[in-house]
Amino acid sequence: METLELARWQFAITTVYHFFFVPITIGMSALVAWFHTRWLIKRNPEDMRLAKFFGKLFTINFALGLVTGIVQEFQFGMNWSSYSRFVGDIFGAPLAFEALLAFFMESTFLGLWIFGWGKLPEKIHVMCIWLVHIGTVLSAYFILAANSFMQNPVGYRINEVTGRAEMADFIAVLTNKVQLVAFPHVVTSAYMVGGAFIMAVAFHKMRQAQRGEAATVAGAGGQEEVPMWRRAARLGAVVSLVAGLAVAVSGDVQGKIMTEVQPMKMAAAEALYDTPPAGECAPFSVLTVAGLGGEDPRHIIEIPCLLSYLGTGSWDGQVQGMVDIENEYRATFADQELTQADSYIPPIAMTYWNFRLMMGAGFFAAGVAAVVLFATRKKAMGVPMQGWWKPLLVLAPIATVVANSFGWIFTELGRQPWIVQGEMTTAQGVSPSVGAADVWISMIVYTLVYGVLAVIEVKLFLDYIKKGAEPFEEPKLLEDDDELAFAY
Repeated sequence: METLELARWQFAITTVYHFFFVPITIGMSALVAWFHTRWLIKRNPEDMRLAKFFGKLFTINFALGLVTGIVQEFQFGMNWSSYSRFVGDIFGAPLAFEALLAFFMESTFLGLWIFGWGKLPEKIHVMCIWLVHIGTVLSAYFILAANSFMQNPVGYRINEVTGRAEMADFIAVLTNKVQLVAFPHVVTSAYMVGGAFIMAVAFHKMRQAQRGEAATVAGAGGQEEVPMWRRAARLGAVVSLVAGLAVAVSGDVQGKIMTEVQPMKMAAAEALYDTPPAGECAPFSVLTVAGLGGEDPRHIIEIPCLLSYLGTGSWDGQVQGMVDIENEYRATFADQELTQADSYIPPIAMTYWNFRLMMGAGFFAAGVAAVVLFATRKKAMGVPMQGWWKPLLVLAPIATVVANSFGWIFTELGRQPWIVQGEMTTAQGVSPSVGAADVWISMIVYTLVYGVLAVIEVKLFLDYIKKGAEPFEEPKLLEDDDELAFAY
């Protein structure tokens, strides 16, 4: 493979892997903060136990996600130096805010929360975990601001002398219309992930408690824990369902903005080659069969006019096909060094199926959440113990994570061949001095490291889930020479 192709694979591997951890961190931090706050208000020992139990899982995920995030910086600097030089002046500001403000807030207050049990006043201690959550959300905002510039560059000017993009309006970058619709979509999908994880783990522990298999921690476990885990499972299911609805609404708004600023991406998502004749609407394809490159599509199932509505908000709105858009792009960009490309059409099959897999996985997880709520309602007798629950509980949180990843892959693939829409192609952004062998070596190292981290993450998760929630202990302020009450 050529250096460009290898660099793209490395970007995909490192970014998708890191993005496994991000929504879990955002979603679970909010729910851990919720349990801790409820304990402060209600003084229910179960809330304290749940806050500590899920807090451990959150901390494991946060730590491993931090390690995978650092690799992003290395692969950007090594493989994409031309791109970094071109947009460094713009990317530097939001990324600096992310590192110096958001990440500083996350890591500092997470440390205070972990080691603050018995050391900090209760209200200050609860505030720490909320500040951790706010930090994760701010981190997402600044990262998305940088990415949104790649999708829809605003607030900049091109320096004709240096050939670089320079910041002209930082507020415009932070309030990019793509950013304003992508941010709620990403954050609500993270809440869906967090809710699904807590729902699945709590439901599993509830079944274990019912069978008397949860007594792995001295003084804890047994059927007396069933109500606690049932409440946690229902909370996770409610959060997952409500967040799923918000994801659908924000995704609909995002689709209309995408059609406006990146019409090629929307057309590729639907394998829409030709613009419908004037006066005709565009259908939404539920299932299309085509060649691996998207050629010769046969629409097996389609919903009339739905694509027009999703793209424009009108049932008879016009959505351009890829052929017409490419002709426009060729006329505008093909004669300039940074914007010339053999084709301006993204990989059709990958874009088409990632869009549908994203939605399908999300609907599946929301469906499981609805079933969990029904099965654990007040009128339902006992604990659902049928064998088919086990695969559902394993697949539901995984579905939310992969739905996020499919969405991210769609976002990045759908703007190809652009690395910055309308300003620089991906082929122009790759490092000119890095060879294929260099990228191979680093990619193999990263992949091996990520494999090891995945094993560690899963093992730690399973170990702590197996141990269950620790028995409740009334918090008390410690003296300076007392041992820490809560440590990992």
